Amino acid sequence: MAKDYGKYVGALLLFGSNGIVASGIALASCEIVLLRTLLGSLLLVALLAGSRRGITFHRHLRDFACLAVSGAALGASWFFLFEAYRHVGVGAASLVYYCGPIIVAALSPWLFRERLTKTKLLGFGLVLAGVLLVNGQALGAGASGWGLFCGGMSAVMYAVMVVFTKKARHVEGLEGSAVQLVFSFVVAAVFMGATGGLSVQLSPTDWAPVLVLGLVNTGLGCFLYFSAMGGLPAQTVSVCGYLEPLSAVVLSALLLGEPFSGAQAAGVVLVIGGAVYAECGSKLRLPHKTELQGGAV
Repeated sequence: MAKDYGKYVGALLLFGSNGIVASGIALASCEIVLLRTLLGSLLLVALLAGSRRGITFHRHLRDFACLAVSGAALGASWFFLFEAYRHVGVGAASLVYYCGPIIVAALSPWLFRERLTKTKLLGFGLVLAGVLLVNGQALGAGASGWGLFCGGMSAVMYAVMVVFTKKARHVEGLEGSAVQLVFSFVVAAVFMGATGGLSVQLSPTDWAPVLVLGLVNTGLGCFLYFSAMGGLPAQTVSVCGYLEPLSAVVLSALLLGEPFSGAQAAGVVLVIGGAVYAECGSKLRLPHKTELQGGAV
């Protein structure tokens, strides 16, 4: 299990650095997503072929359809997220993006028949308060409304991705993530083709961050993420997942010089603390009782 912990944490740190890497690419958001999904898909398909594992998605067409929708939503979420990076900054955009798991949890009584307890409701409230603190100064400074809208839509699309991923029960791991990334690329290619063509002009300085973002942060990151998930408790996956936005905030402040005020620091504490409390609060107070927990994917 220690190996799975290492792989999962490594994947989250890679994802948390996406905005840092993307800040060095002088391309439009849609072009970055197109190249990211193309390179990531190629890497995962190559890994799947090299693993000599049997392909199963053709025997589970319902799961394949769910993964296709999930992959399309993943591509759309990245479109919105990278656009938000450019307008409201890496840290704020990442924290808004990670309201996605909160949306899933809030809808879980209807989608997955999971009980929504007072502990979870309080935890979600703390997370939302933290997001408002993090973004409040940006609003006061006249931050782009379009950028904040894109951040919110990235969270919605993330939630759609999670819901449909959870519905795919038989196709998972490397094969499932490969299918998702392929359909993310399809969505990116269709969007690019419909809005101005698939031609992307890369300058010499763009090549290195594009390759890192596509092969390492996307391809390798997704491989580590999904291969580790099966060996970890669902609660651990949910709670540790918030290392990604936390690392994004810290890295953007350290490496990009984005402002990081006391109010924003308090917001980060509320986001992380609220998420942990939502997942673990009941068990910390009543360790002799068990409660049905739903894990984020």
